[in-house]
Amino acid sequence: MEPNKPLDEVKKYNPYAKPKKKKEPKDPIDFKKYWKLIAGLTIAFAVLLIVLTNVYVVKESEYRVVRQFGEVVKIQEEPGIKMKIPFIQSVTTLPNYQMTYDVSEAEINTKDKKRIIIDNYAVWHVVNPLDLISNAGTIVNAESRMEEFIYSVVRTELGQLNYDEIINDENSSRGSLNDNVTAKVNELLEKDQYGIRVMDVRIKRTDLPEENEQSVYTRMISERDSTAQDYLSQGDAKKREIEAQADREAQEVIATARKEAALIQAEGESEAAKIYNQSFSKDPEFYELYRSLESYKKTIGDDTVIILPSDSPYADILSGNFE
Repeated sequence: MEPNKPLDEVKKYNPYAKPKKKKEPKDPIDFKKYWKLIAGLTIAFAVLLIVLTNVYVVKESEYRVVRQFGEVVKIQEEPGIKMKIPFIQSVTTLPNYQMTYDVSEAEINTKDKKRIIIDNYAVWHVVNPLDLISNAGTIVNAESRMEEFIYSVVRTELGQLNYDEIINDENSSRGSLNDNVTAKVNELLEKDQYGIRVMDVRIKRTDLPEENEQSVYTRMISERDSTAQDYLSQGDAKKREIEAQADREAQEVIATARKEAALIQAEGESEAAKIYNQSFSKDPEFYELYRSLESYKKTIGDDTVIILPSDSPYADILSGNFE
């Protein structure tokens, strides 16, 4: 070991270690023997890639439109797995289910020249994708045309009704307005062959323009006050009628009761007189005495002064002379 050589550079000597064998160089890979396998795998991968990228699935809720160089060549409606021609054909999708479209608010004039704001919505679906593509182009364009037809028909239909008939369902003469609007909109869509059909058109809301709201509210309040006053007047008249009827019935009841009481009293007095006559006829003198005493009760009071002849029978009785 050299004295000045660093320790980490000094090789350790192991007398028991076996000498290492030298590595023999490997032969290079001959790719020529595998070129058929590589080519086959490449072709298979390319075919699989082309198949996967050109297979499409048709769902129950959609139409598949197959185009060839931009022209529609096929419309797939039946659900399942389909295949298109690579690099030549393309596939787009259209909905095959009912959709809801919120029609923009619009201002119309009623028959009685009042302005109102109508807010509608429509339920619709695609019935002929080829007509839609040929005449409308896109779903957005078809909805735009449908909205124009709805506004036109609603304006015509409501223009034949008064304002009160539109907002008051109880007194409305509009009948099946929604059905009429739906039928006429479909006639216009079928005439222009837009390939869509409206299932239902409904009015969500009817409002007044802001500048007319206060005047209408004032008129409504006045009408309600007038109606309330009519009810009060009718109630007062009914009250007076009932009171008059009750008073008349009460007078009739009282008169009948008095008449019956007078008859009963007369019968009682007659019966009493009969009893008196029967009793007093048995002893006339006693009856005369009784009558005299009764007359005294009525004629003589605390301050009564009576002047009688001394030989008067009345004086004899008062003096106690009964002979």
